[in-house]
Amino acid sequence: MRAFVVSKYKGPLQEVDVPEPVVGEHDVLVQVQAAGLNMLDEKIRAGEFKQILPYKLPQILGNDVAGTVIGVGPRVQEFALGDQVYARPDKDRIGTFAERIAVAEADLALKPVSVDIEEAASLPLVALTAWQALVEKGNVQPGQRVLIHAGAGGVGTIAIQLAKHLGATVATTVSGGNADFVRELGADSVIDYRTQDFEQLLDGYDLVLDSLGGQNLEKSLRVLRPGGKAIGIAGPPDPAFAREVGLNPVLRLAIAGISGKIRRQAKRLGVTYEFLFMRASGDQLREITALVDSGVLRPVVGRVFDFDQTVQAVQSLERGGIRGKAVVTRA
Repeated sequence: MRAFVVSKYKGPLQEVDVPEPVVGEHDVLVQVQAAGLNMLDEKIRAGEFKQILPYKLPQILGNDVAGTVIGVGPRVQEFALGDQVYARPDKDRIGTFAERIAVAEADLALKPVSVDIEEAASLPLVALTAWQALVEKGNVQPGQRVLIHAGAGGVGTIAIQLAKHLGATVATTVSGGNADFVRELGADSVIDYRTQDFEQLLDGYDLVLDSLGGQNLEKSLRVLRPGGKAIGIAGPPDPAFAREVGLNPVLRLAIAGISGKIRRQAKRLGVTYEFLFMRASGDQLREITALVDSGVLRPVVGRVFDFDQTVQAVQSLERGGIRGKAVVTRA
């Protein structure tokens, strides 16, 4: 089976032959027809998460999949041969840049019928991230105000639409050329990050979804109302995350130190900061499927690469400039 593998951190992504996936009792074997690209793929290749996501190298990359069921484990109940499905495999079982992948039944869902296979492949990681930030952690309610950074990106395009569906007033930061595009997605206030300072223009927000970190995250704390919350998906990780993923005491202490500054800043301002590293969930994907098929959410695919262009596709992530998501396809 052909797949795209990183053999050492910071090393090149290479196309190689790998063994066929092992299909467990509760697993579904999926013929990969399309795979979404995420900055997480490049960060894993570069070793940025090797302390908290210690992959055994060589590792097949890829965190989004859409395709056809070609095999099922003996205890699988919800899926049958020929089903069109999509998923974000569990963080310990990534590897969608391959011809086939075995996915746990609990992480899988039938793909939305209203979109094509490339659009379906663009959704799982970013849609689950938006759902877990806005619905689970944020508990966004009608009438609240939400700031979503990088609104033209993969997470941003879905988060804007979901926040509007939840009844929020939405502000977002983008380059000027994307202003009309994000307004079409539902953004009420659009800030051009190249010429405007969102901290000077916004105040009293209930929630910020930050995908940039650093100074941008620090400034985001200051646009929140007392009791508001900033949710970061670029870091730094916080102690709650360290507990959730079962890190050892030394790493827990280190992570507490890494996030200490931003958590102290938040406390002084009377707001909170939480880190989100999204988790796989077939149940949540089914909720997302319903929203896609009812027209509430529409995937945004900015570029499609052929499977044999996967190396170039991953390299393109750092250059940016793609609206929504890029996808590789074997269809």
